[in-house]
Amino acid sequence: MVEKRPLVWLSTTGSNAGLRKELEADWSLIDFSFDEPAPLLAAVPDGARIGVLELPTSSGEDTPQPDTWLETLGLTHWVAITPLWPACGTPIARIITHFCSDFHTPPVDCSRMNTVLGHLWGMATLVEPARNLARDHYQDLALQGDSPSIQQVRSLLRRFSATLEPVLITGKSSTGKDAAARFIHSHSSRACGPLVTINCAALPETLTQSELFGHEKGAFTHALSARKGRIEQADGGTLIFSGIDELKLEQQSVILRFLQEGCIERVGGSARIPVNCRVITTTRQSLPDLMALGHFRSDVYYRLGGLEVELPELRNRLEDIPFLAKALLEAASSGAVQKRLSNEAVKSLFSHPWPGNFRELQNCLQQGWLLSDKSVIEASDLGLPHSGPGSDASACRFSLKEFRARADRQALLCSLQLANNNMSEAARLLNISRVSLYRLMNKYNPNEKNRSNRPRPDGKRDLP
Repeated sequence: MVEKRPLVWLSTTGSNAGLRKELEADWSLIDFSFDEPAPLLAAVPDGARIGVLELPTSSGEDTPQPDTWLETLGLTHWVAITPLWPACGTPIARIITHFCSDFHTPPVDCSRMNTVLGHLWGMATLVEPARNLARDHYQDLALQGDSPSIQQVRSLLRRFSATLEPVLITGKSSTGKDAAARFIHSHSSRACGPLVTINCAALPETLTQSELFGHEKGAFTHALSARKGRIEQADGGTLIFSGIDELKLEQQSVILRFLQEGCIERVGGSARIPVNCRVITTTRQSLPDLMALGHFRSDVYYRLGGLEVELPELRNRLEDIPFLAKALLEAASSGAVQKRLSNEAVKSLFSHPWPGNFRELQNCLQQGWLLSDKSVIEASDLGLPHSGPGSDASACRFSLKEFRARADRQALLCSLQLANNNMSEAARLLNISRVSLYRLMNKYNPNEKNRSNRPRPDGKRDLP
């Protein structure tokens, strides 16, 4: 038996009972009334793409406006049923023209309505993958290039794809973490399985369990049918926790049992449901540093960080900018007039520190393409700060990095000497965690250079 497609029915009148009964043969109806407060998104199936909007008989200014509902539900298509022909300029006409793909007036022909709904469902299934493909192509560009750093990242991602171990992807904002996660999935043995991404920053604290584990029918208000959670949807494929550093401690404890046992329980249910999926996690903050501050659970971290890869910032792979700029300008043109960068514009791209990484570069080039009225984009069109004439901004930037490294190493050496190589005391003097202290030690390896300066067993040191 073919599973029924979900159909959201939004109404205040509760009429058209005969039409509803006939449509239920092909559709699974989810009822809402826009006289009530805005809906819980957990009550709407993830596969819902279309809905029927049953408008009231009144067409005056006091007509209830379902705008908040329609925007919150975010469906691709709506079909309106209105008892009156929508006169131009009325609230009902505005709703139909702004939100609906079609409208009907009574008596509604069920066969025609079913055909329209089926057509819109098909169109929604075609449009959505195309949008996702365009977005994924743009994000995947962040992993392209010939710089040693990005080549090393791609090599690691290929190795990780050959296993099913959990992977932790770290990096600053817009360095391509989500693209790296999709790369691992698409090159793994589970490429044909589902790929489910959980945006941890947008996960409501009160709905964490329902969103992740799903719910049984009647578990809460509006739970009119059972619903699979995001984790269960990833069974046989890959599950991505995007931005897991945004989760609060209480939310972290919710996912711990699943990470330990590979089983979930739906809200309102008692059955243990096994879920076999590969877990990939992305974070822009250091999880060990968050653990040291008490903001991240160590038991969750050790179940996520089996394999780890850090994505480089754009300023550390400047040799990739010409290739990325060319690809982004071609995407910005979208079949229109092709434009190229002037020599001065290229120099300004190399001299900019790129705190916003790949997304900042994309926005910068889009602005340049739009503002330039010629076939050549000048530096002034990009909106980037310019260095003075004849100055070597790139060399100055690298020099600053070198001076900062020297300062970090000197501070580390001094703190270890003052603390007599007591790690906790040295970390306290530097006002950092012990984890950060160990990272600095591994980075600068001060032990070899400071071997002669270590304190004698009696704790005394030579006078300078």
